Amino acid sequence: MRTISMLTVAVPFVLVLAGRAAAAESDAPTLLSVRRIWDRAPHNAFTDLVRFRDRWYCAFREGKAHASPDGALRVIRSEDGRSWESAARLTYPKADARDAKLSVTPDGRLMLSGAAALHQPAAARHQSLAWFSDTGDTFGEAHAIGRPDDWMWSAAWHKGVAYSIGYRTVDPRSTRLYHSRDGRTWEVLVDRLFTDGYPNETSLVFAADDTACCLLRRDGTKRTAQLGTAKPPYKDWTWKDLGVQIGGPKMIQLPDGRLLAAVRLYRPTRTSLCWVDPEKARLTECLKLPSGGDTSYAGLVLHDGTLRVSYYSSHERKTSIYLAAVRIPGKEELD
Repeated sequence: MRTISMLTVAVPFVLVLAGRAAAAESDAPTLLSVRRIWDRAPHNAFTDLVRFRDRWYCAFREGKAHASPDGALRVIRSEDGRSWESAARLTYPKADARDAKLSVTPDGRLMLSGAAALHQPAAARHQSLAWFSDTGDTFGEAHAIGRPDDWMWSAAWHKGVAYSIGYRTVDPRSTRLYHSRDGRTWEVLVDRLFTDGYPNETSLVFAADDTACCLLRRDGTKRTAQLGTAKPPYKDWTWKDLGVQIGGPKMIQLPDGRLLAAVRLYRPTRTSLCWVDPEKARLTECLKLPSGGDTSYAGLVLHDGTLRVSYYSSHERKTSIYLAAVRIPGKEELD
């Protein structure tokens, strides 16, 4: 079986520009199915998805509300994507645990990262964290990663190195690019990666030619998303304004070179799949998922020619976790 997540890519981004960009904008993915897979907490949100040891793993936050002091990170697993069971529930002392992100380390461990919104008063507002599991059944103790008040947004592994962008949650607002060999000890690669406006959530992917591409959310007075690219050693970045507001970005590169993202869009609020054209700096909506209200924060995994999308939404009243199966045009190129 072939699985491609946001951390595994096959071809350079330039292939998008070689005859695929125009087709990408006209070809529409097809929603094959969508099912609610978890709704046991009062509020279930902020997902990620991965394949680990031939099982599906989905992680998300459980709490009383979108922002509440009782947040915990739930990890569930499934053999078939239909029947799910709890694998773990992780908390952090005197904190709201938020924004679970999943990845598989080069030595075959399941890595769960997130952030603790510390109950005040405290020495800081936030502390990023990482947990590790050899089997997916139990996780070790939490490791504090990054400097306090840098919210590290997932780990993207490329050639044995993890990369993560931490956004500052106190003034002055900015972003930092970190890297790590083991997911526990992180060093700063770029101290001030992007600083204009209030940059925050990100998604990183790497092409086979080692080009990095970053989809970045902005809030504050300047709310348009940014698309950044860089070559090794990833210290010099070029940024382009996408001209649209997004939330909860998650991006994947398909085997034929196209970039596809799941984001929150607005007016009306929804979770959608969008084509990303790095040359034209364009984000084009191509499939609205059943969603609305409090929604977004997707996980993306391409497995056996079908894209699976985890996300959360309140369009059926209770904020719940959903899993969609999507057929991508040009499927013969994805098998």
